[in-house]
Amino acid sequence: MSLTTVDGGFAEPVFGSQRAFRALMDAFARPGSVADLSDLAVPPAPMSPAAGAILLSLADADTPVFFETDMLDAKAWVGFHTGATATTDAPSARFVHLADNSDCTGWSRFAVGTAEYPDRSATLLLPVADLRGGQHLTLSGPGIETTTDIGPQGLPACFADFMAANRAGFPLGFDLVLVSGDEALALPRTTRIQEA
Repeated sequence: MSLTTVDGGFAEPVFGSQRAFRALMDAFARPGSVADLSDLAVPPAPMSPAAGAILLSLADADTPVFFETDMLDAKAWVGFHTGATATTDAPSARFVHLADNSDCTGWSRFAVGTAEYPDRSATLLLPVADLRGGQHLTLSGPGIETTTDIGPQGLPACFADFMAANRAGFPLGFDLVLVSGDEALALPRTTRIQEA
């Protein structure tokens, strides 16, 4: 087993997991806010520290993870630290690490839950160049008093339309987390996203 697989996990697993979980839950409760996940995890490249911390805190042996690109070191790292299996069966994945150039038209293959169990959906992690300074989007919906603006860099061209279709299927649908460096921004399926 290589050091790449073993190194870079939470220095204090209980406290690190709690901090990452709390930061992510706060981000989901207040869509558009940026979660600071710094100094928690150092996964193998090209996985970002934020994506690594999220997977370490949420994934386990019962939550298969799908990787859209061949990230062999990252797959082994997540498996070692969480017990989660890397699956090639997209619909069975509970967590999905997308490619940084992911085509959102392919996201329909991921689980959106069922009428009886809408929570059996996937959470998608989308790497972006930055959470600021890019395409201007206005968010509204639960957890947002009126509206809030975000400007992530590196979103797919079809992003706003695809997320609108995802929201229209509520209570079914996936939840999305934008990750960049050691920061994350959550976009639950209930969030309305409009291009400015």
